[in-house]
Amino acid sequence: MPPFEIDTETIRKLAELMKETGLSEIEMAEGDRRVKVSRATVAAPLAMAAPVRADAAPAVPATPVNLASHPGAVVSPMVGTAYFQAEPGAPPFINVGDTIRVGETVLIIEAMKVMNPIKSPKGGVVTQILVSDGQPVEYGEPLMIIE
Repeated sequence: MPPFEIDTETIRKLAELMKETGLSEIEMAEGDRRVKVSRATVAAPLAMAAPVRADAAPAVPATPVNLASHPGAVVSPMVGTAYFQAEPGAPPFINVGDTIRVGETVLIIEAMKVMNPIKSPKGGVVTQILVSDGQPVEYGEPLMIIE
């Protein structure tokens, strides 16, 4: 069997595709050869805790809030990059405080160079926008809250 030659161009293309789509891992196979590219996650260094004063009120543990189960949550139907404008310099589709109708485009998710308009599943007032323009999003990730 001939020695395995590393195709750096393919690896670069796969890494760029991962970056564009927000994926953490991608794999390609051709015949009996397989290339897998994955993102390494690096743990952030722990910060030193500030000293607690003796007369300070005891901390109340925060209850995690699952915004994806919020009745007004609009969740991402795909992995991609969220954009709030049709093109750079254009006005955003929505802002916090806007009243929107069912079926109105609220943002675009780019996935593999395809711009996918995301329509509002309900009418109401946009009370929160949970992602920023140009941010990678995952399937099922809450994007905004409409009440």
